[in-house]
Amino acid sequence: QVQLVESGGGLVQAGGSLRLSCAPSGRTFSSHAMGWFRQAPGKERDFVAAISWKGGSTYYADSVKGRFTISRDMTKNTVYLQMNTLKPEDTAVYYCAAVSGNSETGEYDYWGQGTQVTVSS
Repeated sequence: QVQLVESGGGLVQAGGSLRLSCAPSGRTFSSHAMGWFRQAPGKERDFVAAISWKGGSTYYADSVKGRFTISRDMTKNTVYLQMNTLKPEDTAVYYCAAVSGNSETGEYDYWGQGTQVTVSS
């Protein structure tokens, strides 16, 4: 069974930084892309950033572009989200997701359990 495990969340003051990590647990898998999503209380889950596994092309939501950086370490099957200049509106549960080589639809088919990021004002 494949699971994704996020780490690195926590409480930080506005203007501070955090780095989230996401790695598979249980078994290795081929990934087409990995991404980060977030869900604030009472809100729907929103896209944050994504990276293609082979080419390393990155995509960002407008709300985080210029502040967040997504990267991956292919030797560790790990994806990172460096979050700088954090704002209170970044407060959310952050989820890691992957489009695996086993995906039938091309949609994200593996998800982590989420890690809480809280930014105080």
